[in-house]
Amino acid sequence: MGACLALGSLGSCASCLCGSASCLLSSCCPSTTNSTVSRLAFSFLLLLGTLVSVIMILPGMEGHLKQIPGFCLGGTSIPGLDNKVNCDIIVGYKSVYRMCFAMACFFFLFTIIMIRVRNSKDPRAAIQNGFWFFKFLLLVGIAVGAFFIPDGTFNTVWYYFGLVGSFFFIITQLILLVDFAHSWNQSWLLKAEEGNSKCWFAALLSFTFIFYAVAFSAVVLFYVFYTKPDDCTEHKVFISLNFIFCIIVSIVAILPKVQEAQPTSGLLQASFISCYTMYVTWSAMTNNPNRQCNPSLLSLVQTVTATPAPGPAPTQTPGSVQWWDAQSIVGLIIFLFCTLYASIRSSTNTQVNKLMQTEDNQGLTDYSSTGEDGVRRAVDNEEEAVTYNYSFFHFSLLLASLYIMMTLTNWYI
Repeated sequence: MGACLALGSLGSCASCLCGSASCLLSSCCPSTTNSTVSRLAFSFLLLLGTLVSVIMILPGMEGHLKQIPGFCLGGTSIPGLDNKVNCDIIVGYKSVYRMCFAMACFFFLFTIIMIRVRNSKDPRAAIQNGFWFFKFLLLVGIAVGAFFIPDGTFNTVWYYFGLVGSFFFIITQLILLVDFAHSWNQSWLLKAEEGNSKCWFAALLSFTFIFYAVAFSAVVLFYVFYTKPDDCTEHKVFISLNFIFCIIVSIVAILPKVQEAQPTSGLLQASFISCYTMYVTWSAMTNNPNRQCNPSLLSLVQTVTATPAPGPAPTQTPGSVQWWDAQSIVGLIIFLFCTLYASIRSSTNTQVNKLMQTEDNQGLTDYSSTGEDGVRRAVDNEEEAVTYNYSFFHFSLLLASLYIMMTLTNWYI
């Protein structure tokens, strides 16, 4: 397998068995390479970069690095050896900006390379589905180079890139969640038609009720803890508007015209998106620097011993940015779910497939591949057409890397 990873499609994979586990991550026989594995592998690189960013922003990391003799400027030194590494850049929010900048550059490069790849006969398809060792080295090289970028205006400029990219990723995330809820509802309705309909309809009703209960409870808690009678006007507006929008979406989902166009449309999707809407509302409110309108979860469960001074609290300094608050953790969980779902999804929703630049791959799966062990394996056959838009997939990961950057740094410069 090591030869396959190192040399890709340069001929050393002749001994690999196409369709075997050792070839799934190489470019042997690209026409029958499972495209899902390629998407999962690229998603793994994104998650790996995210993990590195999380480690770099952990509290006390700079102090630990400065204890390494001869490493950090201002840290423990070794006689005769100058400390040359600025640990202020390789840890904290600056490191997250640079790591995510490297991932964004990596996926932007593949976005450009993979434009208009139509099928696996295109030589660029082999690059998409193989050469993983070299891709990993490329990402590492870009990441190392990113840490040599001087501070200057880089952080401010890249912050605004992150804002724009995160906005579009949130829209993409919403589409994926709608598609997931639609597929879920469709699957359970089909099972209800096949038999034991009372059980499946009861399950659908139960989950719908739970989602609406969570969303309504969130609205009540928001009004109680994130608003004040004579303050927090923005929060009151956001909570009220989003609550009204959730009601409108729920009504629209069961209108006869909508049911005629989308027979599987129902309240499950509306309730699921209502919960997500409440999360986005909460996420926005927790980034308000006014602590009168934005109490931490810890302060809600502990007795407050001192009354805070009136007026907005000072914004966190970059060195004290913390990502491990509840909002960021929930955001990371949703991000991980959407990334995994985008890698393995096989939607039958035509509208969503058009938006996400994917195709209904029912006819693009070759079930005739039989391994040496006699087991028949389902592998994607992209000789006629690719099952997803390579370029758009990388662009989605680019936006995801920007969203992760903003989430880990709590949307601060």
